[in-house]
Amino acid sequence: MCCSLRALVHLWVQSLQADADADLEASCEEGAGCAAGCAEGCAEELPAGENSSESSSSSSSEDDSDTEESDTRRSDEEQEKKESQPDRNESGGVNCLPHCEHCRNENAQREQVTPRRLAGGQYLLKLDADGTYQCSVTGLIFEVTESVTISYSLLSWSKYAGLVKPPWVVGGPLFDVHCKAASALTSIAFPHSLCLGDGDSHPAFKVLHIKGAGAAIEPSMDYSASHVRWLVSSLSPVGPLIRSEEPLLYHGAVVLYKAVDGDPSLLFRVYVATNNESFIKDIAKAVKHSKKKFIKIDKPPVCQKLLQKGKRYRLLCEPEAEVTPEEIEFVDGSLLKLKSYIEVYLEKHEDFTLSLIELESEAVVWKAKLRESRYFVF
Repeated sequence: MCCSLRALVHLWVQSLQADADADLEASCEEGAGCAAGCAEGCAEELPAGENSSESSSSSSSEDDSDTEESDTRRSDEEQEKKESQPDRNESGGVNCLPHCEHCRNENAQREQVTPRRLAGGQYLLKLDADGTYQCSVTGLIFEVTESVTISYSLLSWSKYAGLVKPPWVVGGPLFDVHCKAASALTSIAFPHSLCLGDGDSHPAFKVLHIKGAGAAIEPSMDYSASHVRWLVSSLSPVGPLIRSEEPLLYHGAVVLYKAVDGDPSLLFRVYVATNNESFIKDIAKAVKHSKKKFIKIDKPPVCQKLLQKGKRYRLLCEPEAEVTPEEIEFVDGSLLKLKSYIEVYLEKHEDFTLSLIELESEAVVWKAKLRESRYFVF
């Protein structure tokens, strides 16, 4: 009887093992199918040179060292996202709306509209009814009383530098706006690049209205943490100006370019700018007309700390590189034809980290890691 009981237990254990093996096999087949489906659905979103389907299908056969390398790479990417979050618009440029504790949620209630892109950097919006609309690319806010078609383009402040007189300084991007039914466009709100803090700051905002060879400084209707609103008098180039007795705090951006040549060493240009679309456009234009060929390095540009006129900043590189100049005093260079930059030179290709530090507080204003595998293949 004891032998018979042992036999029954043995058969029962074998049956359970067979069922478990069958379940495991089915689970593996289902998991492989899900991984393949996920790889197919996500392939278009991966950076060039990375293939998620190959990674998924080969993960079971990789050794421990490959797994550790993958985990390290994932950890680096997660750390990079924490260091500096992208704040970009549809055109690939820096988003004119700031990433700031005091400014971030102000425009949530406005209807967002996406313009058509035309030749020569022109934008075109067709608005079907009266209301207030915000351009998702430039941040401009239009108030209209009927159905209208609006075209607009971004201009350079440096072209009109002679028209901006002290104590006024540039407050945001300059736009040339046109509307077929001009009387239906009642107001335009221009994004500005200043941080007004928690409401204790009370600067004076106006707009520079360029008319032919001259210009007029016109009053603004009101301003907010992110915009300056102007009642339309006539349509021609217009942009916000600011006057303040207190130190100005700017939402900043850091823009990177890498020299492309046959030299085995690495040369970068690092531009520290206000988060002003006109300024960013001028930088791109200056790089384009440089004697050397450069490519833009796509890293999160928006500074996580405010920039202040007159304060000094230092760019650090780890591992060490030649950085020229080692320190800069921040000024808003919107009106300057020649845009200043920091040059970074490395003798060999390797991963490295750039950090912009405010000297007075030693706070990290901006940080980015550049990897040889992604950025040094050009």
